[in-house]
Amino acid sequence: MTDKAYTELVNRFRPRLEAELAEIDNLSTENAAWSAPVELDQQSVGRVSRIDAMQAQAMAQAVERRRGIRRVALQQAMKRIAEGEFGYCIDCGEDIAPGRLDVDPAFATCVRCANARP
Repeated sequence: MTDKAYTELVNRFRPRLEAELAEIDNLSTENAAWSAPVELDQQSVGRVSRIDAMQAQAMAQAVERRRGIRRVALQQAMKRIAEGEFGYCIDCGEDIAPGRLDVDPAFATCVRCANARP
């Protein structure tokens, strides 16, 4: 890939990566209260209400775990940009097709290597 093509690739995908990282951080901040421990107060919350609160807490924690995994993938893509390695497969070193990066700019492998993984 030429320097110009690489610069165009980075300029095309960096804003998407940065925007998604910012969105994840905002959502995590907004939803922090849902992951808080459920208080045991039998006088204001009945058993069923407490179970509902615990279920909501568990779902919020699961969503936050998925956000954390996505955050790491996006941060790794930003690191690859900083190191000049964005758009190259981390397994074989070949170019990752721009169409594949259109689907998800955090992809780190080409289609061939992704299919070869277990």
